[in-house]
Amino acid sequence: MLSRITRLWFICSLIPFCCNALAFELQGSAVQGGLIFGTATPGSTITLDGQPVSISADGLFVIGFGRDETGVRQLKVKSPDNVEFQQDLAVKARDYRLEKVDGLPPATVTPDAASLERIRQESRLVTTARERRDHQAHYARGFNWPARGRISGVYGSQRILNGEPRRPHFGVDIAAPKGSPVYAPADGLITMAHPDLYFSGGTVILDHGQGLSSSFLHLSEILVEAGTFVKQGDLIARIGATGRATGPHLDWRMNWLDRRVNPQLLPGPMDEAESN
Repeated sequence: MLSRITRLWFICSLIPFCCNALAFELQGSAVQGGLIFGTATPGSTITLDGQPVSISADGLFVIGFGRDETGVRQLKVKSPDNVEFQQDLAVKARDYRLEKVDGLPPATVTPDAASLERIRQESRLVTTARERRDHQAHYARGFNWPARGRISGVYGSQRILNGEPRRPHFGVDIAAPKGSPVYAPADGLITMAHPDLYFSGGTVILDHGQGLSSSFLHLSEILVEAGTFVKQGDLIARIGATGRATGPHLDWRMNWLDRRVNPQLLPGPMDEAESN
């Protein structure tokens, strides 16, 4: 049987760095929206730019990079016997798709005052749901696609509405008929199961451990409750068009701490017939 970290190598097509003297290994790419999965001697202390990074009892950890992150990140590892290693990670930039849409009614571009207050309140709920920090690496078996269908939207793309840049799209959209199943892509704890948020409609947030979480948006039906631990492949919801959606699809998003990362990099390619 493949080890967990080897499985991640094949699933994620990651690029390894290593320091054998410390039993330390990184597999991944320092690219905008990317994740790096690592192993270190159990009991090691890890920091990224001086901030502590969570590590599991068996030495697994993960770090991520935001959509617009630039510069060099400094990763430091200190083993239980005080052997230290430093890896500088230069974050590679990538290009994003831009789409201009003009002539829209102003009300469809800028929410009214009441809606803005609702949005602020719901944003606090989402932030709270993502604050959980579990040192266990529930993601260690890798990731599967949570749904199957046509890829209709990609991470990092951005619309310019009536000449005004809007927030980038931080997920991958999977178009499929209403009621299509949504499965847990990896193990984790459900930290939010909300039937109706302003932008995202029916929303589920799944914590995979160490600050890595998935969000599933525009759901027509939610089949889990907050506080439930689910396993990879468990049925958790059904696809819909709730919230600000123009048609039925699943918007799958991921966070590492406060960084928005690209979930499409993790499960490997979807079947060609379903992704075109």
